[in-house]
Amino acid sequence: MHPCQTCPLRRHDLFMPFSAEELSFMMKFRSGEVRLAPGEVLFHEGDESAYFYTALEGQGVRVKHLLNGERQVVNLIFPGDVVGLQASLAGGASSTAIASSPMVLCRFEKRRLHELYCSSPDRAYALTWIAAVEEHFLGETIATLGQRDATQRVAWALLKIYNRLSAVGLAQEAGDVPLPLRQRDLADAMGLSLVHTNKTLARLRPLARWENGRLWISDAEALAEIAMTDCALPPDRPLL
Repeated sequence: MHPCQTCPLRRHDLFMPFSAEELSFMMKFRSGEVRLAPGEVLFHEGDESAYFYTALEGQGVRVKHLLNGERQVVNLIFPGDVVGLQASLAGGASSTAIASSPMVLCRFEKRRLHELYCSSPDRAYALTWIAAVEEHFLGETIATLGQRDATQRVAWALLKIYNRLSAVGLAQEAGDVPLPLRQRDLADAMGLSLVHTNKTLARLRPLARWENGRLWISDAEALAEIAMTDCALPPDRPLL
């Protein structure tokens, strides 16, 4: 396993620092690592899992399958995200988690959650904060699907993705970040057809370019204006 002392996520300003006591607790609380290949499933919708996870490396998607055979991408998985907490606390998982690239996830046991709240209240607060932020993001996504047109939706998504990946140190010198998702994933996340998504990406190409698993943004302010949002980096967040 990656040693907690040298966790690659902890060196980024996006994540709030651990105290020595919190680090010591997390070293004991973590129960292992899971490695996934691209396309491999972490858990299926409806699964009852004994574990929840923090994404350490790689990217993935959470997908909800509908009775008519269609699917909705309900969220993306980036380094630092907690995955599977809902399945741990409320019965079966509400979505399927799939790796889009090679992934490494830290694993935690559901049955030991009481230790987190009793022995490390700051880490317990971090878990609550993360859950609240996810709810806020899902609310913003719903507003995007309901009130933004196709171009605004895609511009909003690309900007949010780029800023989130940049904040965890994945931006290269050329200004690009890795984005191994498929266009279908973006289409399913934004409630658009694949053809409509492709045409929208082409229209935005002077401002943002996504190809060969990499995303470049050449004018974040112009993209933010189209998306009716700001281009600020995400706020500091705790890490579990």
